[in-house]
Amino acid sequence: MAPAADNALVVQSDGSVLLDVHALRAEDARAALAPFAELVKSPEHVHTYRLTPLSIWNARAAGLAAEQMVEALREHARYPVPPSVEQEVLELAARYGRVTIARDGDGLRCTCHDAATAERLARDKEAGQHLTRRIDATSFRVDPAARGVLKQALVGAGYPAEDLAGYVAGEPFAVALREKAVSGTPFRVRHYQRHAAEAFYLAGSERGGSGVIVLPCGAGKTIVGLAAMALVKQTTLVLTTSLTAVKQWRRELLDKTTLTPEDIAEYTGEQKNTGPVTLTTYQILSWRADRDSEFPHLELFRARAWGLIVYDEVHLLPAPVFRATADLQARRRLGLTATLVREDGREGDVFALIGPKRFDVPWKDLEREAWIATATCVEVRVPMSADRRMEYALASRRAQFRIAAENPAKLRQLRGILRSYPDGRVLILGEYIDQATEVVPELAPVRA
Repeated sequence: MAPAADNALVVQSDGSVLLDVHALRAEDARAALAPFAELVKSPEHVHTYRLTPLSIWNARAAGLAAEQMVEALREHARYPVPPSVEQEVLELAARYGRVTIARDGDGLRCTCHDAATAERLARDKEAGQHLTRRIDATSFRVDPAARGVLKQALVGAGYPAEDLAGYVAGEPFAVALREKAVSGTPFRVRHYQRHAAEAFYLAGSERGGSGVIVLPCGAGKTIVGLAAMALVKQTTLVLTTSLTAVKQWRRELLDKTTLTPEDIAEYTGEQKNTGPVTLTTYQILSWRADRDSEFPHLELFRARAWGLIVYDEVHLLPAPVFRATADLQARRRLGLTATLVREDGREGDVFALIGPKRFDVPWKDLEREAWIATATCVEVRVPMSADRRMEYALASRRAQFRIAAENPAKLRQLRGILRSYPDGRVLILGEYIDQATEVVPELAPVRA
């Protein structure tokens, strides 16, 4: 079969997908692939995606059918899609929803699609620990306290559960969005922000109420959080990355909702208060005196009957908060992020404990509609000196990354780039604090 020259995708038998960014249909292919594939790297000419169990399960949770995924690969592939890849997509997609967890009297019932799946999971080392009380050939009685850890184990076993057990009611607390911000500017939730909040809440049904919203940086994820609060109308705990983020959330809440300063409390290193809407940081929750001590501030999760817990930048959620979240499966949980990829590889825990991806929008769509600024991405390759190349060649794989990251030749390139933007605002991101510290005095004269 002759290749379709205009098509952008090369689907490989190992589940990786290459996207030729110069192909005529590259943008269409990117839009079709992104909902069910994970972006691995995006250098100058060819971007690499990977089909993973989680990427496919997230797509299924967001409403994408297995047949749509296979058809997208076929439509945009330059060469025939390997049959093994098509079969893998169909099989993985079929596993989503084969196991459900639902309320059953005072407890929970875990039901499998068939007896073979039930038997396989009962014998699984991790999942089987929580599936000991058999009801019949396909279902088990489950302790409500094990709801979170069971879902983690089921993801690990390759059978993600659809959690239909619902939620306990939090303290009622009405929040409404303003039509005009306190600052005086007109305010209206953008169409995609409204759709994101509605996809999370799902009219209050047990099929909604937990999950992750993925939006590009600058797309207004905080507003999605505000819109979700207005739908839930219960006390809310918001977890953020920093004190700066706490202040930002406070400003947005006071400016764009009917909340008053008395309604919003901050639980940080500076003050430890709780209120109907409480803002805190991951750092304070994961603090402890020493390695052998407990995490005292995790008690905040039990300080009130929260109706909604918002995890801002959920890809940065620290391990202690993960463990606490396993006990909070009866509370509505909303994750906000620009990426589902975590440095520690615990994407499966986000899926199991916060919930699957409920909504995302390709950044190109928002750029086209002028909701976010147009971005021009350029890769500048900086060579190393001969001495540094030798050091790099002899170093361990882990050390090689730092040697490359701290290449002094990057400073010369930075100076040239800054001279091209003498009056522009510039944000420089570095991997290491030492590197950033060295860069500041070197570059200050360039902007003087």
